[in-house]
Amino acid sequence: FDELYDGWKEIAVSADDLNGFFADKRLSPEGEDFFPWQGVALVDEANPKHTGLGIYHAGEKAILPLVTQDKTIFGISARNREQAFAFELLMDDRVKLVTLIGQAGTGKTLLALACGLEKCLHQKKYEGILVSRPIMPLGRDIGFLPGTKEEKLENWMQPIFDNLDFILKIGSRNDSDAERRADRLMERGTIILEALTYIRGRSISDRYLIVDEAQNLTPHEVKTIVSRVGEGTKIILTGDPYQIDSPYLDSSSNGLTYAAERMKGQELFGHITLTKSERSTLASLAAELL
Repeated sequence: FDELYDGWKEIAVSADDLNGFFADKRLSPEGEDFFPWQGVALVDEANPKHTGLGIYHAGEKAILPLVTQDKTIFGISARNREQAFAFELLMDDRVKLVTLIGQAGTGKTLLALACGLEKCLHQKKYEGILVSRPIMPLGRDIGFLPGTKEEKLENWMQPIFDNLDFILKIGSRNDSDAERRADRLMERGTIILEALTYIRGRSISDRYLIVDEAQNLTPHEVKTIVSRVGEGTKIILTGDPYQIDSPYLDSSSNGLTYAAERMKGQELFGHITLTKSERSTLASLAAELL
């Protein structure tokens, strides 16, 4: 797992090449190999503080600047270069499968949800967001939950609601206004919560599909989910391979890591490993030391 493809790399270039990258909006460095949609941090050999961010486009055979850099997407902006690369992959409709790997608090779910709202509500690219996560308890299970499927899922999907509330509060006058907006999105079917249990046999088209906590899925389960994707659907797998609740999986054998490694090099696939926790100083310290 420590040798897993992280989705971006840093290369040293001359000041002229870097200036040419900013002027021409492209750079084709010689002697370097890249994967499709790989993020690239260009660093001036003479001045390490002089840098530029780009992403490799296999069709162009060149590194192009980030389209989403310095932009705010549904109130959320990138706080580090890995998040900037992630935004680029999430917002580009040519990338049909995105895997985001990172420790707790790196912003995986938040970025995916913000881009999904932007794509569905503002750009009208997809009919809605379909969100799912494995039903895998942390510690002892509390037993069967009463109610309808939606009522049962509500407890498991609370992390999604937390991120949704955070995003909607940014542009709202108060907390109650954000809650009403969230309820309207659910009522209209813009955001649908689905259990992975019922996904086999389905064909999901024109949706922005987010599978959270995908590190608790087996490679077979990930294959089943991704093979459900129909035309016009984009799928995002997020998770932290260091926080696995399934007793039968580890950081190398889980479906998220498997998908990131097996799909590497495909022109429909993009991956970013996020390393910096932005949730809080305490969350960052806990992820590092505990």
